[in-house]
Amino acid sequence: MTDFFNFDDLTWPEVAELPRDVPLVLPLGAGCVQTELAEALRNPPQIGFLPPFPFGWRGSGLEVPESVLKEYIGNLLASLREDGFTRVYVLLPPGLDLGLGDYQVSGVRYQQSNLASFSDASRLDPEKVIILPIGHTEQHAYHLPLSVDTLIIEAIAQGAVQAAPKNCCALPVMPYGVSMHRNSFAGTMNAGGRAFEDFWLAVVDALVERGFDKFYLMSGHGGNMSFLVNVVKYAGDRHKRIFCATTFLHTAGPTGAAAIERYRESPLGGMGHACELETSMMLALRPDLVRMERVVDDTDFIATPSYYMDWIEGGALVANPPWDDDTISGAYGAGSLGTAEKGRRWLEAAIAEKVQHIHEIDEQQRRREERRRAGFGNWATTKTK
Repeated sequence: MTDFFNFDDLTWPEVAELPRDVPLVLPLGAGCVQTELAEALRNPPQIGFLPPFPFGWRGSGLEVPESVLKEYIGNLLASLREDGFTRVYVLLPPGLDLGLGDYQVSGVRYQQSNLASFSDASRLDPEKVIILPIGHTEQHAYHLPLSVDTLIIEAIAQGAVQAAPKNCCALPVMPYGVSMHRNSFAGTMNAGGRAFEDFWLAVVDALVERGFDKFYLMSGHGGNMSFLVNVVKYAGDRHKRIFCATTFLHTAGPTGAAAIERYRESPLGGMGHACELETSMMLALRPDLVRMERVVDDTDFIATPSYYMDWIEGGALVANPPWDDDTISGAYGAGSLGTAEKGRRWLEAAIAEKVQHIHEIDEQQRRREERRRAGFGNWATTKTK
């Protein structure tokens, strides 16, 4: 009988120890009939489920061009093949073919609609700011699972919707982003920068067609940030009458910075990745996935006045040296100082900060549209949508 496990519940050393012939499956949508999947893969002893891909395919309720989806999915599968896994698959809903050959599995029934992740469009109001939460599946040192960025930003996005239900709604969280340090630690995925930009611009395009005009690309993973800035710039140039914005991670504006400063115990360099902050948030959200007995504080980052590591990055230099220079465990910071109480306080601050951003996005779009309709400047003669 086949044993199924969640790939993103593992730490990177646990991924490194997996047999390289264990099948790893990335499903489009959720709820497949596991016995049928096991049969399709010849009933192996184990099958690892990657986080479900929530939307983007034909019939999902939010479709992007298949060439864009194929590139995104293909890059994710290639990440696992680069780690040496020989049986890597995408599980496709009925009737879909991405042209990935032996790397795709189809014909498996779903216990529930695989379209359910997004197709309930009645709950998504085009008058509201739509949050696009984007996490990632990547290493978080010896003590945290691969799902950290996804779980944290999902909780923050849901918290914002609960706090301001009249002002915002949210897509399901996307568990895959960009990691340029992918080869350093096992289990770290990478959608690829160009494919990532193309996908999210296509998502914005599709939502604009539905009437949405206020977008908040909300990321829980630092590697996504420079690419999301490009998406915002492309989207704003393509769609003149929307307001599309992003920020540097979370808990990094005035509200978050004040909360971090108030409760942190680590000095500068103690918060970067799998650190005091992320460990605390995970202890508040999913303590069952945290292995505090395995924590190693990694704070020996090569720092200079214009280039250093901390949660709220500073300095004039922007660079991308290999992670292998600065960390042995995969952490940047002092995870041993994490506590659930600090995690709850920082999550509250992160949500409050995001709600403030949502109100500002709403105000920006309202005031700009009023000015456009009044014929301000070139808008007096321009009818650009």
